[in-house]
Amino acid sequence: MNPCDEQRFTALYREHHPAVDAYVRRRLGGSPASDDVVAEVFLTAWRRLDEIPRRAVLPWLYATARRTLANAYRAERRRADLVEEVARQPHGHAADPAEGVAGQLAVAAAFEALSEADREVLRLALWEELPARQAAKVVGCSTAAFHVRLHRARARLRHHLGLVQHGPARRASTILGGADA
Repeated sequence: MNPCDEQRFTALYREHHPAVDAYVRRRLGGSPASDDVVAEVFLTAWRRLDEIPRRAVLPWLYATARRTLANAYRAERRRADLVEEVARQPHGHAADPAEGVAGQLAVAAAFEALSEADREVLRLALWEELPARQAAKVVGCSTAAFHVRLHRARARLRHHLGLVQHGPARRASTILGGADA
């Protein structure tokens, strides 16, 4: 910008800052955000100095303040909505990541202790998520026989996990199809 523009803006600021500040404060009730809104109005004026009509500077600044206030209201509403949403979330206890790792290691070791036939039945049912009818075709047996094989493979896996009342191995066995699966 050239020196003439700087002088024009400085004069505009000195003349109209009190009016714009009062306009914003009346609408925000003396909120600390008032200073930010007023600063944004004059930043916009600086950037668009050539667009400000020389005979209607104050109305232009008020219109800019109105739009800036609308943006501030929307931002505040989004912030309040986010706070409400976070407040609605359950305040659960965060699990210790070490328990998850321990459970995964326990399952991996128990899984490796199974026969290849048991591992394949579990893979088809749990990893590939095949329905029993389709999984039975893969292993070459009837659907009823597949259900029996799956039940027995789960039982052997639970046995290898050496279930305890609580802990990672217990949670892991639930995922793999607990006693009722």
